Amino acid sequence: MNTSVTLSGLKLDNPVIPASGCFGYGAEFAELYDLDILGSLAIKGTTLFPRFGNPLPRIAEGPEGLLNAVGLQNPGIDAVCETALPCLKKLYGKPVIANISGFSLEEYAACARAMDAQENVGIIEVNISCPNVHGGGMSFGTDPRAAAEVTEAVKRTTAKPVYIKLSPNVTDISEIARACEGAGADGLSLINTLLAMRIDLNTRKPVLANLMGGLSGPAVFPVALRMVYQVYEAVKIPVIGMGGVSSAEDVVEMLLAGATAVQVGAANLKNPFAAKEIIADLPRAMRKYGIENLRDIIGEAH
Repeated sequence: MNTSVTLSGLKLDNPVIPASGCFGYGAEFAELYDLDILGSLAIKGTTLFPRFGNPLPRIAEGPEGLLNAVGLQNPGIDAVCETALPCLKKLYGKPVIANISGFSLEEYAACARAMDAQENVGIIEVNISCPNVHGGGMSFGTDPRAAAEVTEAVKRTTAKPVYIKLSPNVTDISEIARACEGAGADGLSLINTLLAMRIDLNTRKPVLANLMGGLSGPAVFPVALRMVYQVYEAVKIPVIGMGGVSSAEDVVEMLLAGATAVQVGAANLKNPFAAKEIIADLPRAMRKYGIENLRDIIGEAH
């Protein structure tokens, strides 16, 4: 059985990738198992300048899911390139996915330029769920024109494959996907978290200090699957599917919907061995459903 897949010329031994923000820079997980079993891994979202993130509390539980309003806490692009990525290179021998964020086109371009110079970065993943500070605060990812502008700005600065991470908080995700493809994106990652909230019945106030946060976990899987299916039909570039993936069966389902690879997010926070266990269980699922080669089933549900 063959579990390998290819993303923009980058061959992965399997399609399982820990998602950005749910795996740090790999160091903590490297103490638990050999990271080289992973198809790849997406590092924590990086911004141009260091960010402390949102005030506490910024995590809340939901039925079959988790809300977070961490607020892109990270040490900034210089620290990531000078310290985090070199350290990760000693722990993980394959190319990684570098997730970048920004609040202006200039910030996105600067982060992409810095990641372009990093030897162990194979793909640059661009989070367009940030508010555009020069565009009235609306998220780059909710406007096709703004999404295309970010894509173009990043593509001008790097020769590495660029994957745009799409927000699900839109009316028509296919429209955003087509705009990114038209602007030169090499691939798409979806979905980012769904906007959600919880209220504390004792205080009668929102649980999160930020009021609202992003919902992830099994609760969002059917929504993510639907959007991957729609985007696969809308574009010709590869898709990385994510959103509630927590089993080998979920991986197979995502590939059938059109994903070439998947990212595992909240499952890693609940069980730090989640990605390892999903990879180990893939051959069983492939045997059960008569799959010899994972690449053969990509988009088969269409």
